[in-house]
Amino acid sequence: MMIQKAISKDASPLAQLACELWPGDPLEDREKEMVELTGDEEAACFLAYEGNEAVGFAQCQLRHDYVEGTDTSPVGYLEGIYVRENFRHKGIARALLTACENWAREMGCTEFASDCELDNTQSLAFHMHVGFDEANRVICFTKKL
Repeated sequence: MMIQKAISKDASPLAQLACELWPGDPLEDREKEMVELTGDEEAACFLAYEGNEAVGFAQCQLRHDYVEGTDTSPVGYLEGIYVRENFRHKGIARALLTACENWAREMGCTEFASDCELDNTQSLAFHMHVGFDEANRVICFTKKL
């Protein structure tokens, strides 16, 4: 397994993996987003490779707004992490997370945060397994005006 920081030429494999994690957006839109992210100094994407195959990715960013449960700013934030199912339970997600945490440290962060949906028990289990502490549970509301 190899972890590498993604650059703009990696937009296609990043987009493919992101579409598997977050289905619904067209691949072309995700590719454009990944080109922008890989060029953003306050964001980083990492790819995990088994041989020549991209099998996972993580996306992290600096957040300057308030992040639940933190005391500093900016905070490194795990925006998304995904490993294809047949490559799970091999330490790939943990290695991707470590790459994100190291990047956040290099950017001057002393705290790192993340989130998941209340019903995403798989993501919750991963976060707890890799050392996150639950800071809060939130239900968001909207209203048409």
